[in-house]
Amino acid sequence: MPYIKRLAAIAMATLVLAGCGIASGDERITIEVLAASSLTDAFAELGTAYQAAHKNVTVRFEFAGSQELAADVENREPADVLATADGTSMDGVAQMIADRRPFARNSMTIAVTPGNPERIRGLADLADPRLRVVLGGPTAPVGRYAAQVLAKAGVAVTPKSEEADSRTVLTRIRTGVADAGLVYVTDMRSAGVSASSVPIPLQQNVTATYFAAAVRRSGQGAAAKAFVTWLNSPMARTILQKYGFPPA
Repeated sequence: MPYIKRLAAIAMATLVLAGCGIASGDERITIEVLAASSLTDAFAELGTAYQAAHKNVTVRFEFAGSQELAADVENREPADVLATADGTSMDGVAQMIADRRPFARNSMTIAVTPGNPERIRGLADLADPRLRVVLGGPTAPVGRYAAQVLAKAGVAVTPKSEEADSRTVLTRIRTGVADAGLVYVTDMRSAGVSASSVPIPLQQNVTATYFAAAVRRSGQGAAAKAFVTWLNSPMARTILQKYGFPPA
């Protein structure tokens, strides 16, 4: 999805970052953080915590599929930090980023409509052609992780649709467009009563590792690197774990 067309879906958070020589006195700078959609809720609170503790740097978040955000970096759209739900999305722009670091982990679950009316008990049930199953697309991290999970289980699924990110997969289920789909465990926290979850056994599941990196062409290199470093701070890890993201 082109950058300009996604503006309506951008979640913006204004917050203040650690100085560390980044800015002094009344000087203020702004950095743009492109982050995977599954980080939306956690990063909102991270922003609040950052604002309460630091000064001088304003940070704006844009949330979308990791592959879309990496494409933005490749196309030289405004960006200072890239945070993705996998390493593969960053591999394609490796020459355009710096200080790449893992900062969180995640895993997968089966999201189903409220109360699980289709009585889905596990991955094998998703092969039923009568079910409307939605998955992430092949270039989206959630889609690649779903493919790995299904391969481990030896299950072949023909999806009703393939979506750009995990939150869109969940939305299809929450709105009744789909019966089930594979999403991140953390996504279910935002679903409330509008979706239910069927756990995936550990031996069939995968570990999703999240990475953050500074964008080399950023005009705010010091601030970008400081934010990437802060994502592994005790405060950031506490907040991430609150939303179900163990440290990497």
